Order: sequence, then C-alpha cells, then structure tokens
Amino acid sequence: MLIEINFKSGLPVYLQVVDQIKAAAASGALRPGEPLPSIRPLAEQLRVNRNTVAKAYAALEAEGVIETLAGKGCFLKEGSSPFTRRTRLERLAREIDAAIVQAHHSLVSDGEFLDLVKERLESFAEKRTREARAQQEER
Repeated sequence: MLIEINFKSGLPVYLQVVDQIKAAAASGALRPGEPLPSIRPLAEQLRVNRNTVAKAYAALEAEGVIETLAGKGCFLKEGSSPFTRRTRLERLAREIDAAIVQAHHSLVSDGEFLDLVKERLESFAEKRTREARAQQEER
C-alpha cells in the first residue's frame, strides 16, 4: 500500500493518511485482516512525526476502520462497523453535502457533479476488479 502526502494541499497530514487508507480499503487494495504498516516505519517513509501517523491510526480505529491487536499491530477490520447503518449514512450525507458545497463554489453544474460521481464509482469498481484478479493470480 502506497501512501503519498501532499504538504501543499492544506489538508492535515493525518487526514491524508486516514483518507488514503479508507480509499485503499474501499477499492480492495487493502483487504480485511491485512496488516497496516507499523507507525514508526510509515512515519519515516512519509517523513512525518510518528505522532501524526499515530493520530491517523487512532482516528481510523475510532471510526471502526482498523483494529489494534496488542503486540501484533494494526489491521483492517473485518467489515464490521461499531456504528449503526443510520449513523453511517448520516456521516456519509455530511461528506456529500461538503462535496456539493465545493462543487457549487467551483462552478460545477449538477449534471457535471453527478457525471463525476458516476465516473468515480465506475473507477472504484474497475480498481476492485483488477485487485481481485491480481490476488487470484497470486494464489
């Protein structure tokens, strides 16, 4: 799993780590039960403070994305979420609202926005399919 940090994006580094791990999980690049890189080596690789990576992992654990096993490390959680379906949908709705506001400020029409959403969904589906094929070939 490759994590890339953009120090000029304005988005805090720990949130970039969180978002990229979530994206890897959503696309199938990171599978349930698969270990995440240890905090120290990942911090060194990204050239950030260890506390930044620890904060990202703590946020992911609080959201139920990963779990920490004492002495073993952090792992992508097995598809279960500590949140109810309604809570997950409410959180997603807030993120969609933020994207709509951003689209409005970027002068993106409703049609363009919906086309972009469909394109991104298709891209994720294709990436998942490629990842699944690659894993089958490894076996």
